[in-house]
Amino acid sequence: MTRELYVYNSLSRQKEKFKPIQDGYVGMYVCGPTVYNDVHLGNCRTFMSFDIIYRYLLYLGYKVRYVRNITDVGHLLDDGEDRMSKGARLDNLEPMEVAQKYSNGFHQMMRIFNTLPPSIEPRATGHILEQIEMVQQIIDAGYAYIQNGSVYFDTFNFAQKTGEYGTLSGRVIEDLLAESRDNLKNQDEKRHPSDFAIWMKASDEHIMKWNSPWSVGFPGWHLECSAMSTKYLGKRFDIHGGGNDLKFPHHENEIAQNIGACGCHPANYWLHTNMLLMNGKKMSKSDGNTISPQELFEGNSVHVTKGYSPMVVRFFMLQSHYRSPNDLTDEALLAAEKGWKRLMEAYKNLQELQSPTQQPAPLDERVAGILDQVFFDMDDDFNTPRALAGLFELVTLINSLKEKQLPIEEISSQILDRLKSNLKSVIFDIFGLIDEAGQQAGPVDPLMQLIIELRHQAREQKDWPTSDKIRDSLTQANIIIKDGKEGTTWSYK
Repeated sequence: MTRELYVYNSLSRQKEKFKPIQDGYVGMYVCGPTVYNDVHLGNCRTFMSFDIIYRYLLYLGYKVRYVRNITDVGHLLDDGEDRMSKGARLDNLEPMEVAQKYSNGFHQMMRIFNTLPPSIEPRATGHILEQIEMVQQIIDAGYAYIQNGSVYFDTFNFAQKTGEYGTLSGRVIEDLLAESRDNLKNQDEKRHPSDFAIWMKASDEHIMKWNSPWSVGFPGWHLECSAMSTKYLGKRFDIHGGGNDLKFPHHENEIAQNIGACGCHPANYWLHTNMLLMNGKKMSKSDGNTISPQELFEGNSVHVTKGYSPMVVRFFMLQSHYRSPNDLTDEALLAAEKGWKRLMEAYKNLQELQSPTQQPAPLDERVAGILDQVFFDMDDDFNTPRALAGLFELVTLINSLKEKQLPIEEISSQILDRLKSNLKSVIFDIFGLIDEAGQQAGPVDPLMQLIIELRHQAREQKDWPTSDKIRDSLTQANIIIKDGKEGTTWSYK
């Protein structure tokens, strides 16, 4: 590769020059959704961040195998019940109906935000045999023990023999006494409170269970990522990603499992996104400090004064580095909307500019320098906010040329062509933005006007089921409706 890319490695806690294991090829694994609930806006931020990383690696010319899993078994509640089983019981559905329902919703939201699909999207339930095999490998290596049909990873023994446990999260074994997600269940079976289940014996009433050499049961939550990343990317691959909240225990336990089964760390580079705040605080349903993507699009929340399009939300996400917290406020979204519209308008203006100058011109060096810096910023751990700042320097120049405040002869045709090509690549190919204004439908469409009026009547009459049904049907038809002070507008996503 001709460019030098640097990424912040959570394992070493420093920026490192990116050097893939295989020249020209990148294996990337990102922990995907647990499909027992509607997609959370904070998760959307994580997947949009890795979409930017994926897009930029592709832009640099790498062949990328991007694997993003779906968790549909093994994620337990505090009372030990599987989330999928609980959802199935409450809704009188088969567990796989629950999984499919929320998988469909997740995929729809990812399409709305214009994220590229992964190369492979494996499900935990489709890889039970691989997980059973990995459990046996860990047992054979002496890092797990069987107790009453369940199998536990022996973290204390692993830490003493390898010195590896805690290398990612920075925790030491003495700090891990009550921190694993399944600690509230079967504590009396464990040799050490920090041990975690890699296979759990199922109770008679448990719905999702499989035969294994140890019991009829199900795999632990951490095991699926180890098994599936190994299957599709090999024992050692380039990038493993996820949210900061997964560093411990999930990613820490993944590393332990992979070393136990394969004898090596799974990934060379660990990348973690930071959280999405709202109004300066952590999002929380119990505190009412939360908003769903759909509420954000429709403006149907006390936290926003209007609805915002998916591309405005995506543009807003770009304004913070993926490793930094991002604070969602109505003021920030309003500013993002103005910035996004200004960027789209400048790009349109740019297409109309033609320079008669063939020789080097006064603006050439400045424009080329800004363009170079935009890509240098992306090379510096995918720094989208700094790259955006460079774009807006160019926006000011483009508008000055358009308004003839700067003579068009001050930029050569060669640099103008490069500006057009590079901006197209950054805005649409790398940042993944879409010019929604070009897709905006007008109020002349009588059918859409009728649908909007019917929804408005249902909302006035507090007929929420009808209102929601209209909204969901439009969403399935790839139509987004937004409520604002000026009324309701709609657009194709």
